[in-house]
Amino acid sequence: MAKEPRWDIVILPKSSFWSYSWGELWRYRELCGLFVRRNITTHYIQTLLGPLWYVVQPLMIALMYTLVFGYIANLSTDGIPQPLFYLCGICFWQYFSDTLHQISTTFINNAYLFGKVYFPRVIIPISTAFSNLIRFGFQFGVFVLVYLFYGCFTDVAVMPNIYCLLLPLLILLLLGISLGIGVFVAAFTTKYRDMHFFLAFFLNLWMFGTPIIYPLSMVSNPTLKLLMQLNPLTGIIEFAKYGLLSQGCHEWWMLLYSGVFAVVILYFSFLIFNQAQKACVDTI
Repeated sequence: MAKEPRWDIVILPKSSFWSYSWGELWRYRELCGLFVRRNITTHYIQTLLGPLWYVVQPLMIALMYTLVFGYIANLSTDGIPQPLFYLCGICFWQYFSDTLHQISTTFINNAYLFGKVYFPRVIIPISTAFSNLIRFGFQFGVFVLVYLFYGCFTDVAVMPNIYCLLLPLLILLLLGISLGIGVFVAAFTTKYRDMHFFLAFFLNLWMFGTPIIYPLSMVSNPTLKLLMQLNPLTGIIEFAKYGLLSQGCHEWWMLLYSGVFAVVILYFSFLIFNQAQKACVDTI
């Protein structure tokens, strides 16, 4: 009696919303690495400065914030030198906003690829989140150089503390939140293209609700302060400022809230994205 053939890969229809092949992501990890390298090499292709844009951009933004919010608006920075204060927030916010914006157009920008070969579509958002970590590393390096300048050549006392050891966790939470929200928005852009435009508008408002250009200690109204603390980015940025600059609100429930938010948004956004990818080729 002939033996039944053994297949290496079996593709079955998924009818349940809660069904997701998490192990499939691990099997395609090498493809994710290829997409990461592609994103890095093609991002600044045919540009004069190339990767130097990673350095120029945060410096120019920090300079503008220092002039407008530091000298003109005279906003408090809790005694921290203004360039350091703004650079610290800019590094985290730029990673979040750029990653979220790029992931939101996953289906639109990769329609040509999705119609040719099968692979887990969520691999592309994941690769975007990881490739942007390279950019974050360059920008954080700029922050470290400015940090060393103030520590070595000025009388300003800037010292990190034990909380700076939380930095890898803070970056991981930031990656999870940006990936989760980006995948959630991408799932709806297949049918509703205006979600992309709404996101660009909403990000501008979100930045002002995040303690980047001002410290959380500046907010005196209890209700408004609580609303800002419910922003999942607030705990991450405030803990980063406290660990690196020894100034900031470091209430542990804020960090725990950010962690729970990251896990929940990742889980549900992946499930929603899984449903959207089934008909993405026909829709886009």
